[in-house]
Amino acid sequence: MTSRYREVNFDGLVGPTHHYAGLSRGNKASTLHGGEVSNPREAALQGLDKMWALAQRGYMQAVIPPLMRPDLSLLRNVGFVGSDAHVLLDAQRDERAVLCAAFSASSMWAANMATVSPSPDTRDGRLHLTPANLNTKLHRSQEHLESAEVLQAIFAGSEHFAVHRALVPTGALGDEGAANHMRFAGRWGDSGVEVFVYGRSEFDHSSAKPQRYQARQTLEASRAVARKHGLATHRTVFLQQNPLAVDAGVFHNDVIAVNHRDVLFYHQEAFVDEDSSLDHLAAVCSQAGFELHKVRVSNSELGLEDVVRSYLFNSQLLDLPEGGMLLVVPSECNDNARVRAYLGKLLASGSPIREVVFLDLRQSMRNGGGPACLRLRVVLSDEQLAAVRGRVFMDHLLHSELCSWVSRHYRQRLTAEDFADPHLLIEIDDALVELEGILELPGLYSRRDQRQTP
Repeated sequence: MTSRYREVNFDGLVGPTHHYAGLSRGNKASTLHGGEVSNPREAALQGLDKMWALAQRGYMQAVIPPLMRPDLSLLRNVGFVGSDAHVLLDAQRDERAVLCAAFSASSMWAANMATVSPSPDTRDGRLHLTPANLNTKLHRSQEHLESAEVLQAIFAGSEHFAVHRALVPTGALGDEGAANHMRFAGRWGDSGVEVFVYGRSEFDHSSAKPQRYQARQTLEASRAVARKHGLATHRTVFLQQNPLAVDAGVFHNDVIAVNHRDVLFYHQEAFVDEDSSLDHLAAVCSQAGFELHKVRVSNSELGLEDVVRSYLFNSQLLDLPEGGMLLVVPSECNDNARVRAYLGKLLASGSPIREVVFLDLRQSMRNGGGPACLRLRVVLSDEQLAAVRGRVFMDHLLHSELCSWVSRHYRQRLTAEDFADPHLLIEIDDALVELEGILELPGLYSRRDQRQTP
């Protein structure tokens, strides 16, 4: 019997240290809200409600646990010594930005966790995952080792899964994960066309580069991941981000384009040489046996400023049971009159997008992450689904338990001033110990044993 394949959205569970420090230059929302008071409890509950809303509609939804924060090894690596309490107090006094980086809850944005290639695309027929090194930002550059541990805990067993080491964390191999990766296919179980979107080349100095903000993904990193995953060269496409879009605040491709199966929803400024780039992609898709359907947003319909403010493209496309696709967007799209008007026209245009759902993710959005940032798409066969470990698939009981857990353990107010509070560290450790049990992933937070109390 032929195995059935399905797409599962693995959403990052917002961690208890969610805060606004403005650490991500080039991400306009992160910079704009830096220093504001965050509400970790509200953030986590908004994320859980998103997962449950989609699960209720019949979409396969799973959860990825947060990484253990603060990352005290980062603080000790830059010279702070003594008990954990002393390290936190001294860092707050001397290196506030590094302290905020150590407390970062940015692993909530699972689209940056890894690049995923499903088994129909890979040479050995296994699902391949490569954790992103995220080396362009201090607060994220520490994540890849722990991300690999989380992925290995969930996607355990070499028969079905291959979890690779991250690329060497250097500028030449800057890798931001699935936020710069798309997969096109007629059906989930077919061999697909994988698209890597890069911002610059380290060695090709003739390629265009942004002038204001750093391009985070390199061509060299994209090629390396494709090789590690054993992808067929004739079904792998490399497209360059438009430097104008990067300078406008489009730090990842998923801020200006989103795809689902054979549909690409994108802005005209998404790619360098739009016509030739997408003609090439369409030709590769045709050779793979399906037609590429483009839904293009022009500058005359929406400018880059509205795109970045609303996060229209940082959305999810999902199949509707009756045909066509559902577009899941942040509520900021409804707040923006121009975007709201465009969406009304889109639904009346006869495009594959037939329905729009607005979700309140304001806590995440203020740090620059919308619906697409929060999820990692994984296409799995029935056998691979059965091999996934842990209690990670969302249902009513898990949603209820996680909401109760968040309400008991998360603070409603958090700023950098709170990071030297030793009680916060205890609260976090207690919460994560309990989460291991809820998700049935024992030992996931064994690093807590390295804490150094007075």
